[in-house]
Amino acid sequence: MSCAETEILLHALLDGELDVGHARDVETHLQGCPRCAAQFRAHREMQQAMSAAQLRYTAPMSLRRRIEMTLPSAPQRTSSRRSVLKGFVMGTALSTAMAASLVIAVIRTDPDQRVLGDVVSAHVRSLQGDHLTDVQTSDQHTVKPWFNGKLDIAPPVVDLTAQGFTLLGGRLDYIDGKTVASIVYRRRTHVINLFVTQGAVSEAQGARLETMQGFNIRRWSAQGLEFFAISDINADELQEFADKFEAAFHSSSET
Repeated sequence: MSCAETEILLHALLDGELDVGHARDVETHLQGCPRCAAQFRAHREMQQAMSAAQLRYTAPMSLRRRIEMTLPSAPQRTSSRRSVLKGFVMGTALSTAMAASLVIAVIRTDPDQRVLGDVVSAHVRSLQGDHLTDVQTSDQHTVKPWFNGKLDIAPPVVDLTAQGFTLLGGRLDYIDGKTVASIVYRRRTHVINLFVTQGAVSEAQGARLETMQGFNIRRWSAQGLEFFAISDINADELQEFADKFEAAFHSSSET
């Protein structure tokens, strides 16, 4: 890991936001780089100083009274004990239902958001320094066997140059704490990272197109593999890339 990559991740390491793989990489770099280690210590000391400082300001009561005087008086109304109890029961039921739906939403979306966040982070890292490819070639027959023995899967590599998407090469990366394959393509001046990892099921799942931090991400699974295509090209072009890749992948699987 380079100094430039490490500097980007220092704050995330301090806040405990890195997965195990990235945290290990940063800590390993800090052990051998005095410059980055000193910068990390400075960030940590600043964080501790801000935590210890009481950066608070209590507004005077006179300000509260002036604000209250400008507010309209609440209308007076009487309520029966029965209506109060009824409103309390309805409010409690509504609050319970909202809390339950919120918990369900968090349970459903948090893992997906974490994975997509890792995809975006891996894509951004690849655009910095010289970490775009570990094997740089437009020959799919060189890129595909390069992954042999490095992963538990055999990621498909297809040549889409004739369709307007030039193969640049491949590399290893980390998503959700796992080592994954990244197959790199170029569309004009735009880079497309296609991350391939082991899927949860063997049957194909419906594709989804999402946007995060200005990047379009198309996610789908097929034949026991899960795919994440990410780029800053528009959604239609990314969809075109995914369609052409899937068509070539299925064609090669049938032969």
